[in-house]
Amino acid sequence: MTPSAHVDTFARDHLPAAADLPELLFELPELQFPPRLNAATELLGKRVAAGDGDRPCVIGESVRWTYAELLAQAGRIARVLVEDLGLVPGNRVLLRGANSPALAACWFGVVRAGGVAVGTMPLLRARELRTIVDKAQVTHALCDSRLLDELDAAAPDCPTLQHRLSFHGGELEARAAAKPAHFDDVDTAADDVALIAFTSGTTGVPKGTMHFHRDLMAACACWPPHVLRPTRDDVFIGSPPLAFTFGLGGLLLFPLAAGASTVLIEKATPDALLPAIERHRATVCVTAPTSYRAMAQQVGAHDLRSLRKCVSAGEALPAATRQLWKDATGIEIIDGIGSTEMLHIFISADEAHARGGATGVPVPGYRAAILDDDGRELPPGQVGRLAVKGPTGCKYLADERQRQYVQHGWNLTGDAYLVDADGQYVFQARTDDMIISGGYNIAGPEVEGALLAHPAVAECGVVGVPDPERGQIVKAFVVLRPGHEGDEAMARELQDFVKRTIAPYKYPRAVAFRASLPRTETGKLQRFRLREG
Repeated sequence: MTPSAHVDTFARDHLPAAADLPELLFELPELQFPPRLNAATELLGKRVAAGDGDRPCVIGESVRWTYAELLAQAGRIARVLVEDLGLVPGNRVLLRGANSPALAACWFGVVRAGGVAVGTMPLLRARELRTIVDKAQVTHALCDSRLLDELDAAAPDCPTLQHRLSFHGGELEARAAAKPAHFDDVDTAADDVALIAFTSGTTGVPKGTMHFHRDLMAACACWPPHVLRPTRDDVFIGSPPLAFTFGLGGLLLFPLAAGASTVLIEKATPDALLPAIERHRATVCVTAPTSYRAMAQQVGAHDLRSLRKCVSAGEALPAATRQLWKDATGIEIIDGIGSTEMLHIFISADEAHARGGATGVPVPGYRAAILDDDGRELPPGQVGRLAVKGPTGCKYLADERQRQYVQHGWNLTGDAYLVDADGQYVFQARTDDMIISGGYNIAGPEVEGALLAHPAVAECGVVGVPDPERGQIVKAFVVLRPGHEGDEAMARELQDFVKRTIAPYKYPRAVAFRASLPRTETGKLQRFRLREG
């Protein structure tokens, strides 16, 4: 490893042992990084130095900053952290707020100062915040003033958290306004930790995933230029929080790496996202499948002619949702699978190669394979464990689960996939979501995809529940569109529809109707909560 710039060596000291790290690949010329690298310098400082300072960069509801203005704001925040709060390189800084230009400035201020950014979802409660602060030994926090209550409730039980400042009308802005804009970015090592991202907790205790400055730039060098292909004139918009690596990449890192601009809105619900696309003339939309499905019903009321690319990730994209959006807008969704552990998308397909039901092929810079339970590679057509290698990889913060995720140099994502005859990777289920019923292996998402093709179904989730005769049966939780009744007749209709759509043995033997489904703040379906009833 390169000599670190970190004075506080906590992050480097708690990296997994060398034997537990994945094999890394740096096969593309653009992945040959120098030993000293600061991601904020690369994405922001060098852009301004190259003459792009006056270009639009980050746009909010009442703020429109150029690249130079964001650099200045981040510089002042970095000075507050260092000069007023005593931050030294390597300190962990918790960031808490909805998507906004102010949050983006805080992120860049932390990274410029050599700190480690620890993003947190706005809806987290004190108990969850305590877990993150304790796990990452967070020393500083920058928090939206409207979200202070839960952080304040957590603070008495967080002895490492010594400094807290609020923004959005808080003390941070007042202190920053008194500081000079210039700040010399810390000369971090390429393999100094810049980010600790916590998993979204779809299955239980979240894990802290550590990413180097080099990892952030590697993510910018792989999927965006080879699959998304943004231009300097693009305007990005979307819903995933910046605390989620899908949002951090898609709504901050990738736009800036391309010299484009990004619109950061606090509550990007489907109802709010469509008028925001129209208002800001956005060209690239980044959101989850559930949002595309909801928005497809409303697109006729909005002028979306500016929109040219749509990106889906966060959970599997049902073929029915892809078709629904294309029918409504004419745009083929760019699907992809990534993970917090890998930072961002590693399998995807551009519009020309997209196909309903398939995720795509390995993104340039990455390799993938389908492995059996013994780690042997399976031939096309057989379902197994998705394994990935590339320039990024899993580095859990002091977590025994590292050995589950990384085996024989591969990152095992926890997804069951197969490779079809065309070489496309086709999602089957999360490996813990495969349903074994009467001796058959049934992938819940496949049943969900069949149900979503029925015109009465707005949303659905499918899980396996215990059954004394079959071991498990398939149970569907369904949210109906307005005007449809969730009665026995509808349940039978949906069951018969699934039997006609996919193999009859896969049909849901139990159907429950719900007003809504449990989801994480990033939109992922929480199937474990469905199993609980």
